[in-house]
Amino acid sequence: MTPNIINLANRLADSAGEAIRPLFRGDWQAEEKDDHSAVTEADRAAEQAMRRILEAERPEDGIIGEEYGATREGASYTWVLDPIDGTQSFVAGRPIFGTLIALLRDGWPVLGIIDQPIARERWVGVLGEGTTFNGMPISTRRCRSLEGASVATTSPHAFAEEDVDAYLRVVAKAYPKRPYPVYGGDCYNYGLLASGHLDVVIESGLKLHDYAALVPVVEGAGGMMSDWQGNPLDADSAEKEGGRVIALGEPARLEDVLEAMSGG
Repeated sequence: MTPNIINLANRLADSAGEAIRPLFRGDWQAEEKDDHSAVTEADRAAEQAMRRILEAERPEDGIIGEEYGATREGASYTWVLDPIDGTQSFVAGRPIFGTLIALLRDGWPVLGIIDQPIARERWVGVLGEGTTFNGMPISTRRCRSLEGASVATTSPHAFAEEDVDAYLRVVAKAYPKRPYPVYGGDCYNYGLLASGHLDVVIESGLKLHDYAALVPVVEGAGGMMSDWQGNPLDADSAEKEGGRVIALGEPARLEDVLEAMSGG
């Protein structure tokens, strides 16, 4: 990945943050989308800011954005933008949402940014390079057993009923004495995992814009991401596997998590 592309991705995050910060805990308008989730003027302003830069500097690249859809589908290089991942947290005034920026090459994530514009925390992951947090190298932590692992999800209410059961089986293995998983956080949880503060994140129903940026961040820090079958994530995973995602700080724990999910 060229330094120019990485610099561009960072400028996209800067522009989104500049659009979001003045509206955080302020006065803004919101609407309900077809899926009953909220969209605010901050979501739209941030995506518009990023799109303006891409249209000016990378007019041949595709763009897939949560708020404004797809442009130049089928391009070899495609930018995937989620201006505010965790809009509910933004609405509630909780600074644990994030801007997600990914670059796909032929459908595979090769660059990802998780940016928390209020705390000014930024994780940058690039295929074949180590992940950084605010410019400093980071790594996931080792986890020798699923028992005692720190497990997180945004909300089990987002899962289908059968997915909740699979998730709760992992929680039971990790917390045999007292169930105490981490709830809330959206993309912020994956940054915390990359920095070595969480061990496992499990989600269901994610869209491409929800997970594409997370893969280079987590894997560049020494972790791994997969679907609930253990397969790598690509542009088609949301459709093929229902957006069921596992992130692990310690890749060796994958079989333990899959076994627990299946009831083993």
